[in-house]
Amino acid sequence: MQFKFPDTLRWKSDQQPLEVVLVNAKTREKPSRAQALAQANLDRGGNVDQRRRAKTPLPVTAPRKPGKDLVDAKRRVRELEAQQQRLLAQTRESPARVPAEAPRPAPSEQPATQPSGRDLADLSLAAMRLQAQIDRQIQEYQKRPRKKFIGANATEYRFAQYEEDWRIKVERVGTLNYPPEARGKLYGNLRLTVTIRPDGNVESIELDRSSGLKVLDAAAFKIVRMASPYAVFPPNIRRDTDLLVITRTWFFGQGDKIWTE
Repeated sequence: MQFKFPDTLRWKSDQQPLEVVLVNAKTREKPSRAQALAQANLDRGGNVDQRRRAKTPLPVTAPRKPGKDLVDAKRRVRELEAQQQRLLAQTRESPARVPAEAPRPAPSEQPATQPSGRDLADLSLAAMRLQAQIDRQIQEYQKRPRKKFIGANATEYRFAQYEEDWRIKVERVGTLNYPPEARGKLYGNLRLTVTIRPDGNVESIELDRSSGLKVLDAAAFKIVRMASPYAVFPPNIRRDTDLLVITRTWFFGQGDKIWTE
């Protein structure tokens, strides 16, 4: 005994199966022999003689490797942290100078990948840390004393007058206290930078260029301190200046006289 399905349940067709496509034109006439199913009738469409199927002009997208987005995101975080360290180093070395923008890397030939939500969160956190570091550096710089640097060629009257009074005092005190061991035999010149506080006291003394004689260098430091305190900053200077920095060349000349330029 055997079982056999009736022929009516068997689907037979000597025709080729039809593809389903989308066409970008239509005709009134229905094709006599359709080669595909579409949303509209199209008889003899196309612009080539050969039998071809339209294709997308876009290149085939390569399959994305799992984990590549995370690797790229971590690399970007490392680059951002390295840039942060460079910016902070430049800020510490020269706070008043704005660091130059880092050169942009050459565009990669590989297609850009989209980071995941966690990667974006990590990048945002790194950016916020960098911004906080820069803001802190700016605040620390803004808290620093406001310095005004002047020299012998000061042109603004309020500073020029103060410096002139300072010069007269140090030259008078210096000539009266010319170093005994240098009298009549040691001469030379040096450059000194003196920083003065608003109350007229000396903040610091720096030797920019030595005279080559320790006796004269030491005498200049001693004279600056002996002549202090200097005049208190007048209101027109105090309103925008916390420290006044005066740089001048000191001369120990014949006749045991001291003058500055």
